Amino acid sequence: MKNDKYRTYICWGVTALAVLLLLVAAVFVVMRWSMVAALGAKIAHILAPVIYGAVFAYLLNPVYNRVQAVIMKLTKDIIPDETGRKRLGGFLGTLASLCLLIAVVVGLISMLIPQLISSIRGVMETLPSSINNLEIWLEKVLADNPDLEQQVMQHYGAAADYLQNWLTNVVVPNIYRIIGSVSSGVVLVVQAVFDILIGLIVMVYLLNMKEKLLAQAKMIIYGVFPLKIANKVIEEGRYVHQVFGGFIIGKLLDSLIIGLICFVLLGFANMPYVLLVSVIVGVTNVVPFFGPFIGAIPSAFLILLSDPMKCLYFLIFVLLLQQFDGNILGPKILGDSTGLSSFWVLFSILLFGGLMGFVGMIIGVPTFAVIYRLVTEFTTWRLGKKALSGNIDEYGSLNYIDETEQTYIKK
Repeated sequence: MKNDKYRTYICWGVTALAVLLLLVAAVFVVMRWSMVAALGAKIAHILAPVIYGAVFAYLLNPVYNRVQAVIMKLTKDIIPDETGRKRLGGFLGTLASLCLLIAVVVGLISMLIPQLISSIRGVMETLPSSINNLEIWLEKVLADNPDLEQQVMQHYGAAADYLQNWLTNVVVPNIYRIIGSVSSGVVLVVQAVFDILIGLIVMVYLLNMKEKLLAQAKMIIYGVFPLKIANKVIEEGRYVHQVFGGFIIGKLLDSLIIGLICFVLLGFANMPYVLLVSVIVGVTNVVPFFGPFIGAIPSAFLILLSDPMKCLYFLIFVLLLQQFDGNILGPKILGDSTGLSSFWVLFSILLFGGLMGFVGMIIGVPTFAVIYRLVTEFTTWRLGKKALSGNIDEYGSLNYIDETEQTYIKK
């Protein structure tokens, strides 16, 4: 009994010390945020190949698993040993993942870079005539309203002069400066290529040892935490994987389909810069909600310089495409993978996009979905400890809860 009493005091003391240390660490991070951020950036730079490899492995894990499962099933009669079949399936799954990744990267670069260069060259060469054609088009449209035409053409002239000056004095010199820095900064290019190559090697290792790594992680969790907490950590880890895997991989597939639809329909409509616009729309579509509109801005500008009416048709097309993706294609592929309402989706994109940029806009929704679930479960658990209902419907029209009988007094 005496030992149990001392054990309780020791547990309370250790808990208080842990909380105090965490509080001190939090205060230090807030007060020395620039130092912590710089340290984090340096570590991320050092571990860039590992980060690349982990991202590649996570995205290509479904391909690896599918190929391995198919090979194991097809060679069941030929190779009786399950370990041998698994190794063969792992080898072919790794090969298929590498081939798919290389094919996607090389294909995008080979298609996009020439198209981008020709588009920039074409815009620079046709810019004066494009501005003149747009001016003539505006004069025709506003011919019935001379006062409005005068105001619009005045602002249009100023905007056209600013655009020409910006392209001539800012964009073109910077393009040549970038090309010169790339040609002279060979070390940076080699370093980036080296990081990607090492990342591919890391990806191969992670794909083939993921089961062992998961087993080691479970051993650590069950060794450090009490059994009940460890089971909860494992459960939440599975939920995190389900949300991130389902959302990100599903969103990539959704964006690929949107890019292909955009390419086919824009080509059928004889739009300019079809390939470049389709790639921009497809890539930016990875960002929920804002993606199609982010991609539509530079694309519409390119088309506007070529044909104002086609620019208007393109904007209508993007609006219809966004509605199709948001209401039909997206829910069909993603389902309710996050469980967030539209408001929280918008909130998470703005929050994480402001903190982490484009990457934050991509991972913000699944990250916030995990946080939302944890907060919900914690709130429900605390209400249960107080013998209160965890049903949200009970609190919609609640005025107060009677303290003695714990009855819900409605408005």
